[in-house]
Amino acid sequence: MDKIRVGCWSVLALVVAQTLSTLLSGDLAELRVIGLLFNVAAAFSCYLVLRRPDRNRWPLVAWSAGFFGWHVTGLLALAGVVTTGLDAVFTIGGDARLSLLYQVVLTTVAGFAVHLLLPRPSKS
Repeated sequence: MDKIRVGCWSVLALVVAQTLSTLLSGDLAELRVIGLLFNVAAAFSCYLVLRRPDRNRWPLVAWSAGFFGWHVTGLLALAGVVTTGLDAVFTIGGDARLSLLYQVVLTTVAGFAVHLLLPRPSKS
């Protein structure tokens, strides 16, 4: 399996985890709808890249980078480094340890997806 496909499957795993946590959270309904729409758009981008891996994959790189930034923000908010007012969004089931673990794992997956999906210079 090549790097592009592994990156796409990483993003799909990330989208599934985010969708489940969004559906199971008790946040505001507006935030849940926005999160679900973002996940659907990212999943559609994955579908397009998996269908034609030789085509433009920059939208999927952008989604992965955005998810990376979102989960880094979650880590910083849960650690008390920044105040976002979104602690309820980043907390899963009221458990701080589970929430930190979730944010660490998804930050790592998103970072690897960006790394795998970025175009490499051709070797001549």
